[in-house]
This record gives sequence, structure tokens and C-alpha cells, in this order.
Amino acid sequence: MRYDVVIIGAGLGGLECGVLLSRRGKRVCVLEKEHLVGGCLQAYRRGKHDFDTGFHYVGGLDEGQKLHSLFSNLGLCDLPWHRMNRDCFDRIVIDGEEYDYPMGFDNFEQRMTSYFPHEAQGIRQYVTLLREIAEHIGDTAHSLPLFNISAKQWLEERIADRKLIKVLCGASLKMELSPRLPLYTFAQINSSFIQSAYRLKGSGQQVADRLAELIRHNGGEVRVKAKVENLEENDTHITAAILDNGERLEADIFIADIHPAAAMTLLQDSKLVKRIQRNRFARLDNTYGMLTVSLILKGDGIPYNDRNTYVYDGIDDFWNPEQMAQGNAVLITERYEATDRCHQIDILTPVIWQEVEQWQDTHVMHRGHDYELWKQRRAQKAISLAQNVLFETKKQGTKNKEQRSEASVNDLIDKIYVSSPLTYRDYTATAQGSAYGIRKDCENIMFTLLSPRTAAPNLLLTGQNLNLHGILGTSMTAQMTVEEVEKMEIEKLRNN
Repeated sequence: MRYDVVIIGAGLGGLECGVLLSRRGKRVCVLEKEHLVGGCLQAYRRGKHDFDTGFHYVGGLDEGQKLHSLFSNLGLCDLPWHRMNRDCFDRIVIDGEEYDYPMGFDNFEQRMTSYFPHEAQGIRQYVTLLREIAEHIGDTAHSLPLFNISAKQWLEERIADRKLIKVLCGASLKMELSPRLPLYTFAQINSSFIQSAYRLKGSGQQVADRLAELIRHNGGEVRVKAKVENLEENDTHITAAILDNGERLEADIFIADIHPAAAMTLLQDSKLVKRIQRNRFARLDNTYGMLTVSLILKGDGIPYNDRNTYVYDGIDDFWNPEQMAQGNAVLITERYEATDRCHQIDILTPVIWQEVEQWQDTHVMHRGHDYELWKQRRAQKAISLAQNVLFETKKQGTKNKEQRSEASVNDLIDKIYVSSPLTYRDYTATAQGSAYGIRKDCENIMFTLLSPRTAAPNLLLTGQNLNLHGILGTSMTAQMTVEEVEKMEIEKLRNN
């Protein structure tokens, strides 16, 4: 079979590229090795319940904001999106003290200043930065200099109160904080959620399924259980993708929506991409992964909270990934079902690869007793950290919170399902089960901020590993990859 474009991997970036290119009249084929499309958007089913793999909420979806523009172009705005609590979409709990994030830059500045009036100037500078990024998002000339600045250093130069810095970093389990995290990455993600935050009624699989439907509607193909074993090439370009069943798919352009290191394994004997270049991708550091503890509650569940809660206990250095991954940091997110009751909850906590590396040669459901014990211990620690804010009640007629005992909390839980970075690795082919892809380094940005182009003239990359991760970042990167396809076509016309 021959196509204009073959896309390897049906994660968000690959599917978005497929929609945009098929709409332009390209004959597109998207290949996915799993039985479901979506990558980290995938939902899996246990009993009568659907669980999200990595999708929980999005930022910047109000009309006039960047994600709304991208999703409108992709036909995703009419999905059942739900705007979260405007006054508190994220709650940050640090050593028992609570701080709320409201939507809107003015509201956010006022709220933070009410908590830390002595830091009004530093807060104003931070919010000004968030505004500027929102106004210039997609402007390379504006964003590139901010990739060369450390977010940690920028904040510490403007804010003396270390607790305030922790609060401003408190919603940052959406990324991996590290001393050399670029300022743009940190600020762009926080900026988008402070603009507006939305949940989706039901699972994130709806996003992936809609994109796949649009590709097919445009005349393209989306194939599951179609694993690419290698890419065939001649002296000048990639010629075909070879599937594990021996099928050969020819195309003019190939796009890899998989980890760049995984893409390079498809080019083992390549003359177009030299071994030293392939090895460079394999040596890049990856961000930590996540342990996800999914809870099913008994009976009527608990009152639904239209916010996420980030809980930290006894962490001195938020910028140390290893310290953050010791089990003392969790993100609690509730499933939105358009009722006033909650029946499903996800608790996420960071895990560094070294903690699960001993089981790296195992596969799902066949990792052994020691691994199951490790998961149980880690899950119980996450539940224990979350319980004081998750299962709180209020005494009638008072504002005082009454915390349930650990025993009564366990009485509320019907079932517990746990996944680790190994699970993410096996289902999404993400190196080391990384939650946010390749670790960006403000002091080495030329090697960690990747271009869609590769040394093979007709092989492009897309996905969260290139520039920005998350729903917004990946969507922007997909748009960049499609723009590179258009540039390649113009170059081809000029050369002819």
C-alpha cells in the first residue's frame, strides 16, 4: 500500500497531525500498536468503570484562548467539557496549610497577595510574566529566550518568601520540577490553567476517538494492532514502514509520534541517520513517571469537589525530583459525571525510574510478588497522604472540618487499581514510563528542545518529547510538525 503520510503512533500528537493533514487532502495512515488509539488519552475498563491513563484536566479552553483555537480547528470543542470551579480549580495543601488557585490573572494575583501581602511586587511580576506568555503564545521570538532561563532561579531572584515559591509551584505535578527546568515550560503551563481549567464528562478516550473518526471521515486510515518493526530506506530517504506481520507500507513522508529513542530503534542499520545521532536520543534524560491509584467508592460515594487537590508533606525542596518522588506528594483528581456525588478518584504520585528498574524486563500482569507488594505499599502511602483532605467532612452548623479516621476512609473504598511507570511504558512505549517526556534543560536547550526534523529528510517527529508536553503543548507541537510538512513540500517544488 502507498500513502502520502504514514504516522507511527496514535497518541494525541499523531492523531492531530492525521486530522490536519487528511483535511489538506493527504492520504494518511495512522498506525497504533495497541488495540486502542490515544496513547496517554486511552481509557481502560475494569468491571463497569472506565479509567483514564493520563488525562485529567486541561487549561486555556475558554473562547479566545490558545487551546480553544486549536481544539476548534480540530473539531473537539463540542465534546462535553465542563468548566471547573472558577474560585478554586486547584487547591494546594502544604504541611496542612491550604492555598486556593482561582481562574483569571487578576483573581490569581489578588488571592496570592492576600496570602502573602509582603510579596505583592514579586507576585505582580510573576503574573505579568503569565499574561505576556498568554498574549504571545506561539510566538517563537518571544518564547525562545525564556527557554534559556531557569524557572527556579527566576522565581528566587524576585521572591524572598520560600513558602510563596512553594505555593506557586504547588500545581506543578503537571510537570517535573528541576533546577534547570526552563522558565517558559513552567510559566506557559501554569498560565494556561490559570486562564481557565476544564474537565471532560467521561474519559479522555473521547478526544482520541473523535480525532480518529475525523481522520477516517477525511479519507484516511487509522489502524490498531499495527506495530512497526522497522523503517526501510534507500540512499536518500525513508521508503516504507514494515509491520510485524511483514506488511510493507510506502509513503512520501513518515511522522513518528513515539519517543525519539523508540523512533531511532526503527532505523538500526540506517545510513541516513548515523549511529551517533541515534545514540544521542537514547542518552537523553527522561522525566519521572507516575504511580496512579484509582479508587472506586462504595454506595453514593462522597460529595463531588470541582477542583483538584495537590498535597505535600515535609518536602523541603520542590525542585528535587528524587525528593518529590519519595511518596510525600500527591495530586488528587475526581472524575466529573455531572452529579453532586463522586464515585471515582485518581491519586497520582511521582516515581523515579530507579525505583522500578529491577522489574524492567517484566510485562503487564507478570511482574511477580515483590512488585505487587511494592505497589500495595506505595498505594497505601498515597491514600494515607490524601485522606485528610479527600475524605473530610464538616460538622453541621460550623466551619470546622472533621477528619475521618483511617479505618473509616478504608470503609468508603470499594476497589483499588494501581498502575506504575512500567504500566505506562508497556502500553504507550514511553521511555521509562516518563510522565512528561524528555527532561528539558535550560543550560542545554539545543539538545533537549527537539525539532520535528530528523537527519532522514522525510522522517519527522511529533508528540510531547519535542517542545512542550501536556494537552496544549502536544497540540501546539502537532501544528508545528504539520507546518514542517508544508515547508518540505515547498522545498520539493523549488528543487524540481
